[in-house]
Parts: sequence; structure tokens; C-alpha cells
Amino acid sequence: MFPWPFRSPEVLHREQSRLVIVDVQEKLVPAIADRHGVIASARFLAEGAKLFGVPIHTTEQYPQGLGPTVPELAGFATDKPAKKRFSGVEALGWPPAAELTDGRHQIVLAGIEAHVCVLQTAFDLMAMGYSVFLPVDALGSRSLFDREVAIERLRDAGAVVTTVEAALFEWCESADAAEFKTLSALLKNRTPRMGFHS
Repeated sequence: MFPWPFRSPEVLHREQSRLVIVDVQEKLVPAIADRHGVIASARFLAEGAKLFGVPIHTTEQYPQGLGPTVPELAGFATDKPAKKRFSGVEALGWPPAAELTDGRHQIVLAGIEAHVCVLQTAFDLMAMGYSVFLPVDALGSRSLFDREVAIERLRDAGAVVTTVEAALFEWCESADAAEFKTLSALLKNRTPRMGFHS
């Protein structure tokens, strides 16, 4: 038997995680397939991250032209670095994972578009030594085909494909956790996702 506590590196740990919500902006979302579901899932994920003390970051692609983060998500992060490069790594300004002093090397990525800014951010983070987790119900693109290919490509490259609910239960870890009852209450108010449709 493994000594306890033992946790796989394939499982999220609240003390090692950060959430990044990529470019969910007012002038981008109208074209996103199942945009309401993507935003609702990203909000649920952010509520969970806040509950478990996971830092939340938001990026904005050229906000002068594409507008601010949508109101449903705007209040979760005080710092919303603007960018023109599709990858958000430069805007976030993080060091390589090997140089971290806080141990938060697990990055949960949500947002849009899955095949552009999310994908390029994920690849750059992995090149810097971070572990990237993709809650697919909180990822969107204009084209479902582009979204699915991006998820497959990132999975093949080593990103961990997951869901919002799975991520939250990994952060919770145990029914004995102080946050478990609050998480259960949040779940009761959530409409389950059954997949993506246009």
C-alpha cells in the first residue's frame, strides 16, 4: 500500500493549482458555440476555485476592441492583463515552473477560443514545465470541430482532459473537507452538461 496521504500528479491539488480564464469577453462570446453553457461552466469553476482558495486569473485579448470580460466572470479576478499575443503566458508573467516559490504548478485553463488562445497558452505553459488541466465543459470555440481538434491535440501533448465537476471534487478531496457541504449546495443549483451543440 502507498503511504497516506498519497496523491497522483494526475489529480488536482488545491494548494498546487491556479485557474486561468482565457478571453471570455463581451464581443467574442456571441459567436461561440453553446456560449451560455461555456460561461455557466466557467462561472461554476470560478466559484469552486474561490471556495477552495485557488487563485483565479483572467486574460483579455485586445480589450479596447473586443470588450471586457463578461459580467458573469468579471468579478472573480482583480487583475486582468491585456494581451495581443494569442498565448496568455507573456501577459501572466509567470516564471518557469521550476522557479516557482509557491508550488502552484497545476494550471486549470478555461475560456475561449479553445483552438487559438487557450491552445497556445496551454502549449507555452507546458513548455515552461507546468501541468495543464482542461475542463472541457468550460472551453469554447466558434466551431465545434476546431474545439474538438484542439482538445485532442492538447491531450496528445500531455494536457489532462477533465471536467469542471471532476476538478472541483479533486480540490475538495474528501467528504470530510470543511467546504464539502458548500460544494454540494453549489452542485444542486447546477444544470448538468450533456455535451456540446450549436
